[in-house]
Amino acid sequence: MKYWWAAKATKFLAFAVVAIALIGFAVMFLWNWLIPEIFGGPTVTYWQAMGLLLLSHILVRGWHGHSGGWKSHRWKHKMEEKLAAMTPEEREKFKEEWRRRCGYYPGDEKKEA
Repeated sequence: MKYWWAAKATKFLAFAVVAIALIGFAVMFLWNWLIPEIFGGPTVTYWQAMGLLLLSHILVRGWHGHSGGWKSHRWKHKMEEKLAAMTPEEREKFKEEWRRRCGYYPGDEKKEA
């Protein structure tokens, strides 16, 4: 039974390595195809493409992996506490201001459905 899990883990690791390598080649190909032609920029090597991929991951998702996570839940909890402490008039004024600035209020989708 132990060998089955080891084989499965090895296959998964091999698949992950191949997938990352293919993504790196795809980034390199797309960069070298588009950037020099459109912007007159330089071409990149495979390792530079991997660096760009890592950099974009850090810039978009941050150091902590998946965006949101427990931080978004904490933000939501704090917002619910603030709304609960408001009077109904203050709450409606807050929602109207949110709609004015953002064009919608997050709770509106639930009411429409």
